Parts: sequence; C-alpha cells; structure tokens
Amino acid sequence: MNTRIIEPCAGAYQYPLLIKSLLLSGQRYAPQQQIVCGQSRYDYRQLNERIARLANVLTDAGIGPGDTVAVMDWDSHRYLEAYFAVPMIGAVLHHVNVRLSTDQIAYTMQHAEDRLVLVHDDFLPVVEALADQLPSVEGYIQLSDDAQVAGTSLKTLGEYEALLEAAGTHYDFPDFDENSVATTFYTTGTTGNPKGVFFSHRQLVLHTLNMATTLAAYEGVPLLRSEDVYMPMTPMFHVHAWGVPYVATMLGVKQVYPGRYEPNRLVKLYRDEGVTFSHGVPTVLQMVLNCDEARDTDLSRWKLLTGGAAPNEGLVRQMAERDIRVYTGYGMSETCPLLSLSYLRPEETELSVEQQVAMRMRTGMPIALVDLRLIDEEGQDVPADGVSVGEILVRTPWLTQGYCKEPEKGAELWSGGWLHTGDVASMQPDGVLQIRDRIKDVIKTGGEWISSLLLESLISQHPAVANVAVVGVPDERWDERPLALVVPVDGVSVDTDTLKQHLAQFVDTGQINKWAIPSEIRFVESIPMTSVGKINKKLIREQLTTQA
Repeated sequence: MNTRIIEPCAGAYQYPLLIKSLLLSGQRYAPQQQIVCGQSRYDYRQLNERIARLANVLTDAGIGPGDTVAVMDWDSHRYLEAYFAVPMIGAVLHHVNVRLSTDQIAYTMQHAEDRLVLVHDDFLPVVEALADQLPSVEGYIQLSDDAQVAGTSLKTLGEYEALLEAAGTHYDFPDFDENSVATTFYTTGTTGNPKGVFFSHRQLVLHTLNMATTLAAYEGVPLLRSEDVYMPMTPMFHVHAWGVPYVATMLGVKQVYPGRYEPNRLVKLYRDEGVTFSHGVPTVLQMVLNCDEARDTDLSRWKLLTGGAAPNEGLVRQMAERDIRVYTGYGMSETCPLLSLSYLRPEETELSVEQQVAMRMRTGMPIALVDLRLIDEEGQDVPADGVSVGEILVRTPWLTQGYCKEPEKGAELWSGGWLHTGDVASMQPDGVLQIRDRIKDVIKTGGEWISSLLLESLISQHPAVANVAVVGVPDERWDERPLALVVPVDGVSVDTDTLKQHLAQFVDTGQINKWAIPSEIRFVESIPMTSVGKINKKLIREQLTTQA
C-alpha cells in the first residue's frame, strides 16, 4: 500500500513515548498532593526529586542502559520510585514475585540476569540463601522500614534512604528508542518454569494513557479521577499493579501504599487516609470485607476494581450490601494487563443494587484500541449471540511480544498473528464479553462442557459458603465430573445435601443442567492459592490425583 509518510522538517523534535513523560503532569496539576507509606509522607515535587536521586544512586552503582535491576519489596513508595527511575535511565525493572518458591525466585533472577537487587529486610534471608546462585548480581541495596536496619551477610551498597539522602537531586534523563524494554516479570504457567514477559516504554505509555481514559472519562466506569485517593491491593510485582500506579502518578492523585497486606490495616488506611479507589483479586477483597475493622466501618466511599480471577456472585452481592461500587476488569500478565472492563450504561445505573449485580460481574466491554475476537476449536469466529463460546484472541499496542529467551513458547502465544489468551468466553450482541472459564479448567463430561466458574458462582450464593473451588476429576464413564471444595463460614454448619438442594434451584431455572451438579462436595479449611491470590486449580487437581 502506497501511503504518504510525513517527512519532518529540519529540527523537528521526534517525541519518543518514554515513561519519563508520565511524570510531567502530576507535579504541574497537584504539586502539593501526597504519596503516603508508613511514616513516609511527601508531595509530588519531592517524588520527582527522589526519582532523580534514585537514578543517581543506580548510575553511581554502575547500572546503565540494558542492565536489569530487581526489586523485592512490599507495596511501597520505594517501589513506586523504582517504577520510574530504573526504566528512565534505560535499565530494565525486574518485578520479582516474592511469593514464588525459593527455587523459582532463583530461576527468575538468573534468567533475567539481574545486576543489582533492591531488597527489603523481610526478604534478606531468601536472598542470603540464594546469593551463591546469582552470578550476575553485583550488588544489593537494602530497603528498611525501621530506623534500626537489619543485619545481613550480603555486601550491600547501603540502605536506600541513606543512599538517596547523599545523592544529587537532579538527573538529566535521556531520550532513547521508545521500543526499549522497560520492565520484565515472570508469570507461572501450568507446567515448567515461570515465563518471562517484557514491556517497552511505548507499550506502558500507551497502556497508561488508555487506562486513564477508561477509568476517568466514562460515567459508566467512574473509578479514578483527579479528586480520588488511590490505594493498591494488588502486589506491585503483579503486572505493574495492573498499571494503575502509572495512571495515578500521571493524574497527580493522592497515593497510599500499604506495605505488606494485612486486611485490618488496609481498612484502617482506607478510613484514615480517605481512600476512594482500590483494586485487588477476589480472594483479597473477600478477606478485607470479612476482617474485624470492616464490620464497623462505612465502606460506601470505596470504589473497587476486581480481576485476576472471576468474582463469584456471593462476593459481589456482599460488596453491594456494603454499598461498595465494584467493577470487574479482564486481562492477563501477557497483556499489560487491561483488555476489558464492566461498564454500566446510563439506563443501568438507575436499576436496583440487586439488578446491577450481574452487570458488575460481566467481563465487560473491550476498551479502546483492543481488537478482540472469539474462535472455536476449528479456528472459526463464533457469533456474538451470548451463547456461543470460543477462545479469546486479542491485538492491541501493549501486548508482550513474546517470552524472554523462549521463542518457541512466544510463537505459540502469537499463533496466527493474534495473542491467544487461553480463556473461553461468549459475547453479547451489544459487544459485552463474559468469561466462561480457562480452557484448561473447563470440565468435559459426557461430551458436554461445564463452566467451573459458573458452578463456583452459584455455590457461593449459599450463605454458609465462605469460599469455593470447582475442578474436574477423571471419571471412567463420563470422562470428567465436577468436584467442589467448600470452605464453610466460621461457626456455620452445612452439608453436601444442603448444597446440592441449593444448586437444584438453578437447574429448575435453566441456569445449569442436572448433570452439572458436582458428584462430590468436600468441606475444607482452606483452598490453595497461587502467588498472586488466584485459586490454584492445578495444585488442587494434583492433590486430588495423589489422594485417589
């Protein structure tokens, strides 16, 4: 195609999309607004100054373009500063998943070839045990919350705050190619070692701009605007805390970082700091709602975005009863992450809370710049009729372009020029997406398929159920049958017959078929979770196989 290309005139500046540009507006529009974490409290002018100081510390430590800097910290102001300073000098920020096993942490740090590690006192024992296995690491910077710095056998460059205090307050951040890698982190799959995904400056800037528009501009999803107060409840090592810290910083909103997650502390911070917007996976939100501090706290100011796993109806109803405005987002580690968001049309906002529950649980509308389609097992597009299901394929400017050092797996991810999500969904005629299940979690029984997510949502509506997971187990006659693990509400008695009778009502209304009722329901004290708070169905299936 012979398109016309703009020929810039002599001297025209070619503006690269770099993370440093996201820092321009916050201190312009809200220089007095605060960043809060523990005893630390400072404004946006100081944030920019501290980012420059950190950049000087990193440069003095020998870190340059293309080097990888690892961070092992709880959600903190330090992590926010690293979000900017590390990529802004041309280095790559490695968000270490501190909830992985020690062996997996070692693998990711070796694979990423980390040169410098910023490590919180709480993770010193892990790093000390791994130090001999990290040949690429040349130094450590210690992150301490207390005046009394913990002792360590590591040869550190010093403590973070002391190093920043001694560093210069100005850094001339350079321009470079916007396609330079800015961040990397590792996503755990069903088999093998964690896979490294990576994102460029261009991708993160475009994701930030689009997410800001989606969360702020639409009345149907009024989640994060300039007057809001933001507190994450998603780990900052998990897909850039869903990208929201970049958005919050660009908008100049007050940001509250909670450190290590503890439900009562999160509610206290919500109350004391005037938090209005947070995000988290359903299991974290469930713990927050059920903690002691939440019982007597007015939560009606809170707007919550949930994702990472489909919320069940019991949780969404519980939030609605507390007048919390909840919305559901969809994405994955490979997608930076946001792809779609539940959206209330003007006429839907007038409905009762009861009527809005299903709408707020929807996977939602694909956001701007997201090209999304559903295909069947033969690779053909499925109709948008709300019934037909297929795998979600996507294209958008902020998708990872492959897996680090694993071209074969990257080619599989991008088979046919579309990113394959592995999620099964349907789409309504009006474009609303609804996740039905992960491909690997769909239960195939007697030639038909059952959505484990739907069963979990229906079982969760029983008042005696605190948490539930449904998986398929082998069956000689039917290939697979659903099995449910149920955590009862503390002090409440419930049995298998009661829950099967509960599910029978949904057979009568046509929501499920009779054969979808689990053959077995087991009552357990807890359900295995992944490192990012999702139900670990892979582990559940392995445990059930071992017990068989």
